[in-house]
Amino acid sequence: MRDKVNFGQQSTKVKQLSDIIEQDIMMGKYKTDTGLPSINSLSKAYNVSRDTVFKAFSDLRERKLIDSTPGKGYYVKNRQEKIFLLLDEYSPFKNTLYNSFVRRLSTSYKVDLWFHQYNEHIFNTILHEAIGRYNYYVVMNFDNARFSPLFHKINPSRLLLLDFGRFEKENYSYICQNFDDEFYNVLVQLTGRLKKYRKIIFQLPVDSKHPRVSADSFRQYCRDNDFISEISELEDITDVEKEVAYIVIRQTDVVNIIKRSREKGMKCGRDFGIIAYNDTPAYEVIDDGITALSVNWDEMGRLAAKFILTGEAVQTYLHTEVHLRSSV
Repeated sequence: MRDKVNFGQQSTKVKQLSDIIEQDIMMGKYKTDTGLPSINSLSKAYNVSRDTVFKAFSDLRERKLIDSTPGKGYYVKNRQEKIFLLLDEYSPFKNTLYNSFVRRLSTSYKVDLWFHQYNEHIFNTILHEAIGRYNYYVVMNFDNARFSPLFHKINPSRLLLLDFGRFEKENYSYICQNFDDEFYNVLVQLTGRLKKYRKIIFQLPVDSKHPRVSADSFRQYCRDNDFISEISELEDITDVEKEVAYIVIRQTDVVNIIKRSREKGMKCGRDFGIIAYNDTPAYEVIDDGITALSVNWDEMGRLAAKFILTGEAVQTYLHTEVHLRSSV
C-alpha cells in the first residue's frame, strides 16, 4: 500500500480515492485482469469508510477501468497506456507531427492532446492537473530558454520534451529544433539564390513566440555575406518591395505578402522572394511554390512514438532542411 494519504478539501474523498487507484492502475501497480485489494483492506489502508471505497470502485467501474465478478471481487479491465501530449498551438505541421505520432501507437495507447497557446499560466494549469495521471508525458515547453519547474515533478524516464529546448536538459529525453546554427546553415545553402536580391527582410514580430536567437543568426549570416538586411518587428508587411527577399514565420504572413504583391502587379520569385519557416502542404501550391525551411515533423512524431514504445531515452536535434521552390 501507499504511504499515509492526507485527503484535501479540493474534492470529495471518493473522487480523491478513485484518482489514487486510477493512478496506481495507470502506472502498472495493478495489472490487467488482476484482482484489486478488497474494500475492507483499502478502507483500513486509507482510513476511510467502506462506503467511500465502494463509491470509488463504482466510479472507476463507470469509467470502464475496473469490473467485478461475484465471489471474486474487483479487478482491472483492459488497461490502456495513457499518453499526455501537450503542444504549443495548432498548425498544419503540428497536425503532421500528431498524425505521425498516433498512427505508430497501437490501440492499447490512449493519447490526450492539449494546447497551451504559449501561455505560461495555461501551460502550468494543464500540466499540474496532468501530473500523476498518465504513463508518459510528451510536452512542448512554453519558452525556448526556460525549463519549467513542473518538469521536476515527472519521472525523467516518462517525460519527452519536443521542439523548444535552449536550456539545460541533460537528464531528460528530447527531440528539438536548433533555431540558431541550423538557421544559419540553411541560409548558407540559399546564398546563390539570395544574391539576386538587393535586400533581405526577416519578419519577426515583437510578440512572436519564435525564438529570438534566430535574429542573431540572421544578422551574422548577412554580415558574413555582405547582404543589406533588416529585421521587421511589425505585425504585418504593409508594402512589398521589388528585389527584396522576405523571410517569414507564419503562414498568414505568406498569404499577406502574396496578396499585397498582386495589388501591385508583382510576381513572387521574379520581382521579389519569399522564404517561409515550417513547411506545409499549402506551400507546394501557393504561387507556384513557396520555399520553406523546416525540420521533418513526421520524423519528430516517429521518434516520439519510438520513445513511448521502447522506453529508450532519446536526445537529439533534428536538422533543418530546405524545401526549395520557385519563390526565390
